Amino acid sequence: MAGRRSPLVSRRSQEIPLRLELRGITKRFGDLVANDHIDITVEPGEVHALLGENGAGKSTLMNQLYGLLQPDEGEILVDGEKKVFRSPRDAIAAGIGMVHQHFMLVPVFTVAENIALGAEEVRGGPLGWLDRRRSRRDVLETSRKYGLPVDPDALVENLPVGAQQRVEIVKALTRDVDLLILDEPTAVLTPQETDELLAVMRSLAETGKSIVFITHKLREVKAIADRITVIRRGRTVGTASPDTSTDELAALMVGRDVNLEVTKTPADPGREVLKVSGLIVDDDRGIRAVDRVDLVVRSGEVLGIAGVQGNGQTELVEAIMGLREVRAGAVELEDQNLAGRTTRQVLRAGVGYVPEDRSLDGVVKDFTVAENLVLDLYDRAPFGNGWKLNPKAIDESARERVTQFDIRTSSPQSAVGTLSGGNQQKVVVAREMSRPLKLLVASQPTRGVDVGSIEFIHNQIIHERDVGTAVLVVSSELDEVVGLADRIAVMYRGRILAVVSPDTPREEIGLLMAGVTGAGNEEEDSE
Repeated sequence: MAGRRSPLVSRRSQEIPLRLELRGITKRFGDLVANDHIDITVEPGEVHALLGENGAGKSTLMNQLYGLLQPDEGEILVDGEKKVFRSPRDAIAAGIGMVHQHFMLVPVFTVAENIALGAEEVRGGPLGWLDRRRSRRDVLETSRKYGLPVDPDALVENLPVGAQQRVEIVKALTRDVDLLILDEPTAVLTPQETDELLAVMRSLAETGKSIVFITHKLREVKAIADRITVIRRGRTVGTASPDTSTDELAALMVGRDVNLEVTKTPADPGREVLKVSGLIVDDDRGIRAVDRVDLVVRSGEVLGIAGVQGNGQTELVEAIMGLREVRAGAVELEDQNLAGRTTRQVLRAGVGYVPEDRSLDGVVKDFTVAENLVLDLYDRAPFGNGWKLNPKAIDESARERVTQFDIRTSSPQSAVGTLSGGNQQKVVVAREMSRPLKLLVASQPTRGVDVGSIEFIHNQIIHERDVGTAVLVVSSELDEVVGLADRIAVMYRGRILAVVSPDTPREEIGLLMAGVTGAGNEEEDSE
């Protein structure tokens, strides 16, 4: 019997390229105006980059284009025709697909099963059965047509991240979309996987597909975009060409000139401050996340840990900070063993900690800026004596730190939750770097902050190094690791594969991040 194709599949003629216009798109969440009268045009066959810092309103705008949200004002036109998308089904039917930053795949399903979800081929009428052979054939045909190799029979949970992203793109293309939205697609990719994705984007554009590329990474924008629209605080602040300098693009993003390069003198490493030996740590599921790690950080140097997120970096940092149980091995701070210590004891031993999730571990949003600045010292003089706080001393110290660390707040008595993400991060940095430290552990130190705040935080980290502190920086942004580090340890599947110089070619570091340790060999899973 003839197959029945889901109505999710586009009915648009593939002979007609898609032209998209967004006019005056406005979206409010209570008093917050996430998008403020945004106008954008995307031409057929164009890679149009939507550039802006985290929180600028990029994803909110695209979620409206994809039918996940509806605009409060404005209109969407496809090929000159006004459209109202009440769901992703409507957007797909109009020829618009989206690959989200966090993949929408079912790990225990095969590639073909994931791609068929929501657009299943059915044989035998409405109550028939899934036509798996046709689903598999559709995957292979789309894969070959666009040069996106995927195995339709592979389980998604067994695929590397880059392959999972190809599956998401193939899934969109099997629905005959002509405009593809890619939301921060390189966030979890190695440099090689990023280059492969950019090549795929260019090849799709050459077939007439339009690409909207959402990102905050200037280097990638300049490498692939035909046009760049910059969004700042929910508004369009300019449209640029890829020939625009990175300095000019950065200034558009934050509204002022910034220095994108980390300025530092050569390191002068001294004594061993942190020594990790044979460290074994499990994740929340009881699976080994850190596998016999050895590393040393010396005074007056920055050791950067590079790697794709999810390779044990989080668990390593949590074990050092007393937030996660150490299964085996040692964590030594000079002559002290930190393994088994509480987080308070680790901090009191002379360790500063900038956590990867400031909302969860860095600040208490309902507390004031002043209170957050003494979270680790509130019970010590001059801020308190164990049972009573000294509000005057807390306020005076807060005013000094607000000035010193350029924290943009109306008052130290304002709730820290009212500050921007970048200023909340400055509160964390100010708290951790305003006391004598032996070791600073900074995990994802600039995640979700604007370019101007990145510049400031990088300078503070280098200053801490230059006064003799040992610094451990963990970041999923390779550019950040290379800019800050004096040595780089590359982590893959819970192991340190190599320690290299920041002068090492990015391609070599990228191969290590993918588990390639030399001579084409990949690191084997441990038993």
